[in-house]
Amino acid sequence: MKILVVEDDKKLGGFLRKGLEARGFVVDFSDNGDEGYTLATTRSYDALVLDIMLPGRDGLSILRNLRDRRSSVPVILLTARSALNERLDGLNLGADDYLTKPFYIEELVARLHALLRRASGQQKDSIQHGEVVVNLLTREVKCRGEAVELTAREFALLTFLMRSPGRTFTRTQICEHVWNYHFDPGTNLVDVYVQHLRKKLSGEGGAPLIETVRGVGYRIPEEK
Repeated sequence: MKILVVEDDKKLGGFLRKGLEARGFVVDFSDNGDEGYTLATTRSYDALVLDIMLPGRDGLSILRNLRDRRSSVPVILLTARSALNERLDGLNLGADDYLTKPFYIEELVARLHALLRRASGQQKDSIQHGEVVVNLLTREVKCRGEAVELTAREFALLTFLMRSPGRTFTRTQICEHVWNYHFDPGTNLVDVYVQHLRKKLSGEGGAPLIETVRGVGYRIPEEK
């Protein structure tokens, strides 16, 4: 899940970025409203976290322009505790939720998961393919009923692929969504992580959950 955080307090922004990445999100960060708006309109995100008070374009201006462009990306506004009018303005402009400062990172994560479930039409907290079950809230992964320990990046890669069974993703797409940078043709980073997941989820001699599509990339096959 790829998130854009626009927050002018660099210390808070760094805290949010670190906390979200530790929980499996891929995060872009900006401390300026103009740059944040450019990112929001030129890149694809699953959700935006916008502070209202920003240098350049403020958060409400960014939100207004996104909705004018018919963008339906979920937006959470960050507001001061006393800014009731701003919260109401934000909701009227099309914000999906808001958080008042200070707040706990766990609450932001829970609200993001709720927004993403609603945006994707999901009404459950887990995804399953065959004998592999992933709990999106607790980040627990089980294969044939046994717990499987994954790193944060392995978890991000697995959930990215499992959300779109049958769809083949190129190494470039995987790098942009899971690692948040452009694919270097000289690296085998994606291949190495796929092999790690295959070993952890299939065991020796088991059928691999992740299929290789030669010349293209990887996919989770559709269940028959």
